[in-house]
Amino acid sequence: MAAELARADVIAAEDTRRLQRLLHALGVSTGASITSYFEGNEAGRTESLIDHLRDGRRVALITDGGMPSVSDPGYRLVRAAIDAGMAVTAAPGASAVTTALALSGLPCDRFCFEGFAPRKDGERRRLFASLAEERRTMVFFESPRRVADTLRAMASAFGKSREAALCRELTKTHEEVRRGGLAALAAGAEEDPPRGEITLVVTGWAGPDPEDADPESLAAAVAALVDDGTERKAAMKAVATRFGVSRRTVYDALIDTAG
Repeated sequence: MAAELARADVIAAEDTRRLQRLLHALGVSTGASITSYFEGNEAGRTESLIDHLRDGRRVALITDGGMPSVSDPGYRLVRAAIDAGMAVTAAPGASAVTTALALSGLPCDRFCFEGFAPRKDGERRRLFASLAEERRTMVFFESPRRVADTLRAMASAFGKSREAALCRELTKTHEEVRRGGLAALAAGAEEDPPRGEITLVVTGWAGPDPEDADPESLAAAVAALVDDGTERKAAMKAVATRFGVSRRTVYDALIDTAG
């Protein structure tokens, strides 16, 4: 990384102040032109950076705490550079996705990255309902303000005992990994709210688990499918299959929770 920053003619940084601190820490002296490049100005700055590439300049893109393009600025610039026939390479740094997978203790031979869950409760519930039978380990990013709500929604959709890991501030001074069932992690996040950048790792569906089939979870699972457009009878059948219970049990759960 230090060598690439030293060679760059232009450095596009998510936060120019953090870049200056990084250059100082690495002992890198640069005569590069430095410009900010973040979510709010990506669209407007991309073309000017491509112009630098066309003029033969070497452009380096750096983000604050993750891999460019992976829920960080960069995708637009990489796509535009490829479309313009420019060479694109990477100087890999720490990636929260793979680091969290490695530390989670959960299966990581097959996984999917889902980014940030929707902020709105209904959209979040629908997403998790669609992922309830995903067999690959799932990785999410989340903010500390929403992580408890997200974990509760996951516990409702995936099952309270589904194994997961809450990883925060990976590779940094206050790195922490909390492991356990989703319900336990949600309670822990309520009692002791985590701070910093958070990555959630959730193990995939391994088949029906009747232990998670309490009335609230069954009713919530049906509601999420109905909200997503599934006919109620079909939703009840799907939930019964997912939790390994009878459709009568699902029906009773709906009656019990209706009042």
